[in-house]
Amino acid sequence: MHCPKCRWQQGDDRVECDRCGIIFVKCSAAPPRTASRIQRPPLQESIGLRLAKDWLFTVEESVNPFYFAGRVLLFLLLALWGWRSMTTPLDTNYTGESFLHLVNLPFHEAGHLLFMPFGRFMTILGGSLGQVLMPLVCLATFLLKTRDPFGGSVALWWTAENFMDVAPYINDARAMDLMLLGGFTGQEVDAHDWNNLLTMLGWLQHDHRLAQLSYGIGTALMLLALCWGAELLRRQFRQLDW
Repeated sequence: MHCPKCRWQQGDDRVECDRCGIIFVKCSAAPPRTASRIQRPPLQESIGLRLAKDWLFTVEESVNPFYFAGRVLLFLLLALWGWRSMTTPLDTNYTGESFLHLVNLPFHEAGHLLFMPFGRFMTILGGSLGQVLMPLVCLATFLLKTRDPFGGSVALWWTAENFMDVAPYINDARAMDLMLLGGFTGQEVDAHDWNNLLTMLGWLQHDHRLAQLSYGIGTALMLLALCWGAELLRRQFRQLDW
């Protein structure tokens, strides 16, 4: 007889194979193998992935073409504006001189008042925090209340722009050459937020590195926002109500 496993020829009275040691009774009792693959049940979507699809990428079942056209125009504007911001060097203060800087300024000043009860350090930091937190509040509102992911992508873009808007202010902490709200430079008045903050922390020598970090975070978030918006527009295009 031949061993069913190793094909070694041996006597018919053998209980186990002389070569591989397999027991013939167990081998004959085992179910035959089939060439087809065993079908496994499909993996269930993780809760996090399901929530991401529900909250971040849900689009209307029927998209109005006029609404879609407006979103496309807004996306193109943000893409061009964002590209200019991301490719312009930090030292040029492009974001600090843009129109959106005037939009961000009231939230900056309101942040000082909002964080005033938490001490001097938080009062000073509250200006920059205020202008970053405001678009984040809009982002949460779009996602949780109005269920508008595209609006959320625009709010994320605005958040990114605020990180980039703060960066020149941080970069100026030692030089204090930027013109402040009152029409004076930081050298003329003791009102330069980031000079005061970094002096209190003992980090004044790191102003340029921290500015680059803030600008880098803004760039990364802006790219993420544009990719998010582009994917939503792709999905909306497939749902257009022609």
